[in-house]
Amino acid sequence: MSASNSPDLNLSMDGDVAVVCLSRPIKRNALNDGLIVALRDMFQNLPSQAKAAVLHGEGDHFCAGLDLSELKERDAGQGVMHSRMWHQALDCVQYGPVPVVAALHGAVVGGGLELASACHIRVADESTFYALPEGTRGIFVGGGGSVRVPKLIGAARMTDMMLTGRVYNAVDGERIGLSQYVVPNGEALTKAMDLARRIATNAPLTNYALTHVLPRIAEQPADHGLMTEAMMAAIAQAAPEAKARLNAFLQGKADKVKKP
Repeated sequence: MSASNSPDLNLSMDGDVAVVCLSRPIKRNALNDGLIVALRDMFQNLPSQAKAAVLHGEGDHFCAGLDLSELKERDAGQGVMHSRMWHQALDCVQYGPVPVVAALHGAVVGGGLELASACHIRVADESTFYALPEGTRGIFVGGGGSVRVPKLIGAARMTDMMLTGRVYNAVDGERIGLSQYVVPNGEALTKAMDLARRIATNAPLTNYALTHVLPRIAEQPADHGLMTEAMMAAIAQAAPEAKARLNAFLQGKADKVKKP
């Protein structure tokens, strides 16, 4: 299925996992305004049966960033509004109805890293490399990178990437927090799908708490965060599905945590 009348973004369903594919391989899946709008519309309107999503890129790269060939002259006001359009779109990924797993390979650069950082889990294969070349091109991140990327790797590392043009490979990227998993070449999508299927078995309210509430708790003062946590814990454990799952565990019908 296509999304938002865009040939550059495709949706398929694998059970209850929505598989979203960036499909501009000739452009290394670089992001233009049409693709950003399509991402916004896609994640606002995922099929009702979706309980998790996987985002990946067709071809040799996940996403090589902003399509600079389509960069338009804008005054300051227009530039602010354009950036805010990106913010709205990537908020729909981060704060959409389901957890999103990104399957990364090749270039995860500029706007591509901003998009990946809006996902909840990132799986990189060994071909993955990360960069924020905006600093060397006389521009600044505008798709939420200044907020999301430092939360993953810290402001000092992001500053270094932008000041010096530093490029991280897959292994070093996982070490500093740009991904949570590294897998052999060509296996990122398979691993991402495995994780998404597992996530889809969780109670939906717990998944919602982890993707919508936990990030906000992290931004709150400690006493506010603890109160928010208490309220979310009470809401979650009162849900009928939570009660059924806890009873199953107590009756020995649910798997126990085991050493990996």
